[in-house]
Amino acid sequence: MRTGLVVKAHSGFFTVLVEGGDRVTCQAAGKLTRGRHTEDLLAVGDQAEFSEIEGDGFVRGRIERVLPRKSALSRRDPVANTSRKDVREIRQVIVANVDLVVFVFACAEPDFHARMLDRFIVGAEAQKLPTLICATKTDLVGLPQAKELFGDYERLGYRVIYTCARTGEGIEELRQALTGRLSVLTGKSGTGKSSLLNVLQPGLAAAVGEVSKLIHKGRHTTVVPELIPMDASSWIADTPGLRAYDVWDIQAEELDAYFIEMAPLVSKCGFSNCAHLTEPGCAIRAAVVAGTVSATRYDSYVRLREALEGRRKW
Repeated sequence: MRTGLVVKAHSGFFTVLVEGGDRVTCQAAGKLTRGRHTEDLLAVGDQAEFSEIEGDGFVRGRIERVLPRKSALSRRDPVANTSRKDVREIRQVIVANVDLVVFVFACAEPDFHARMLDRFIVGAEAQKLPTLICATKTDLVGLPQAKELFGDYERLGYRVIYTCARTGEGIEELRQALTGRLSVLTGKSGTGKSSLLNVLQPGLAAAVGEVSKLIHKGRHTTVVPELIPMDASSWIADTPGLRAYDVWDIQAEELDAYFIEMAPLVSKCGFSNCAHLTEPGCAIRAAVVAGTVSATRYDSYVRLREALEGRRKW
């Protein structure tokens, strides 16, 4: 039995990188893919044990076991069964064993959308994933305005790196943040991820782009990125299919726990089941009026809560 890192997955085939740099094409044992599962049992980023297969085909191994994960970037993936009458809640694992999730958002072109960033952050908070916000295209607005756009997040303690691929601003800081980690980059298209990747390492964006063309041209529910090496100790996974990110395993009633500035105020509300919408004595709404909780962040909370309340109960 050999052990390696799953660096690519496509159409039932998995590329496993083993010590020494060899890549072995494997298929998963039936116990990992058959039957009704509530989550993906094998994903890019997993450490997997496989047995070698003798034969003339390009498949050289069978994955028998997946080592325990320390973390996973996941999303809600409703999958209908053959009758189309029963929809199950499936946890789609995008990348396993994630060290850092990097949310890439432009200061302009396209405009910054706080609600999308807040949705991503809530998902990361719920999954206990370390996060980093990368603000791109600072040259279009200037650093002072860029800091105004992302200031709420810095005040909350989230790390924000301000970058510009054209001028090189923030590139070295970003490189240091990614070094030695398995990092996932996600965000809207057009935010400048490709330019950033090419500045970090020439040709890196082209490698990621080819993966995207191959994997993401189908339904967005099949998002499975390939891990691309930035250097000998650093891996990057780009996830363009997460533009429509749907948070996993979060109920409307617990949403306030994942807005870190709101969570400490919940116990001060007049009602133990306060939804923070119209109830009298709500400490969170009072904090919005007082300016200690951002009105923009509160709006994100309200919009996301409404979406969760409208979701089918499983």
